[in-house]
Amino acid sequence: MVWATRVEGLENVPADGPVVLAANHTGVVDGPVVLGVSPRPLHVLVKEEMFVGPVGAVLRAAGQIPVDRQGGRPALAAALAVLRREGAVGVFPEGNRGRGDATAARAGVAWLALNGHARVVPVAVLGTRRTGEGVNHVPGLRRRLVVRFGEPVVVARVPGVSGKQALEDANERIRHALAVLVADTVAGSGIALPLDDPNREGRPAP
Repeated sequence: MVWATRVEGLENVPADGPVVLAANHTGVVDGPVVLGVSPRPLHVLVKEEMFVGPVGAVLRAAGQIPVDRQGGRPALAAALAVLRREGAVGVFPEGNRGRGDATAARAGVAWLALNGHARVVPVAVLGTRRTGEGVNHVPGLRRRLVVRFGEPVVVARVPGVSGKQALEDANERIRHALAVLVADTVAGSGIALPLDDPNREGRPAP
């Protein structure tokens, strides 16, 4: 209703069973956009700083999961409980809002997939932030956005493979699937990713 959002690939989201939606991350409205277009009720991992005031009350009432940047174990435990109830969890594997090209991913999404026996659906979100806009910028009315759900990725620990190696392998499979989906969606939609990363480029040099 607010933005001109095109949604593709909804048929790729399993109708039942535990599932993790793993989306790229460029701007502040990525979470609400994915939540709004998801065909299933979704519990999204959100940084705990957002859980203040009226916004925090709404997030908690909607069942969203606060993430402590200093230690994410309680959030992962809460998300795992959702998966064990056959529910759906939303995660941004890149961690921070940036370029959104999925060149790196944190291992939490792979840990959830392996321990929750969940399929992972990569999700490309484009248009929520343009080059030069801050990571907290809210897109203007009727801006064109695209959300594309990719084919599910199934990961599992192979007998004889250590838990650490299984986690690393699963994480790379998920990251690669998301990166390819994002690149394909950029090419097909004509909506470019932002070229800057304010979170990284705004930090002082070490």
